[in-house]
Amino acid sequence: MTEKPQFVLLADTTTNPAPLGLTGFGLTTILLNLHNIGLFPLDTMIMAMGLLVGGIAQIIAGKFEWKKNNMFGMLAFSMYGFFWISLIVLMILPKLGIGETPSATAMGWFLTVWGVFTLGLVIASFALSKIMRVLFITVLILFFLLAAADFTGNSTLKLLGGVDGIICGSLALFIALATVINETFKKTIIPLG
Repeated sequence: MTEKPQFVLLADTTTNPAPLGLTGFGLTTILLNLHNIGLFPLDTMIMAMGLLVGGIAQIIAGKFEWKKNNMFGMLAFSMYGFFWISLIVLMILPKLGIGETPSATAMGWFLTVWGVFTLGLVIASFALSKIMRVLFITVLILFFLLAAADFTGNSTLKLLGGVDGIICGSLALFIALATVINETFKKTIIPLG
């Protein structure tokens, strides 16, 4: 007598990694842009946050988005994590005597290519919630305003970029905390549309 094969359904019981990535992105983006509007100088506080919270925390979130089979989350969190790490390395290497400080033009191009990458994510975000679409549009505006500020030396553009960056980071942090609140209460307390 032949036994029939038995199938076992495995349920995904891992938690949502998006709040970790959004928090890493949000906190670090807020702090860098508080600097961009002139509240304090660029110092090791921003470098540490960029390396550890903006960089490593987002890469960890990207890794777990991969486990959840979420290509968008994996790519966005991983690449923005590497953005933060590369930005901090650009600041640190010249201080260690390894290479020259990037010119304003070089930084403008650095930010421009990240803006082009973000444009692709904006297009993909139209398959997500409205609030995620708005978040990625603010990221896109941020990269292009800061790139334009570097290319032109225009302090008003940097200030506008800083304001947009604070809004952008605050929006990411809002989405992260709303997601945690909703998932903790197991119902929609804060709608995210």
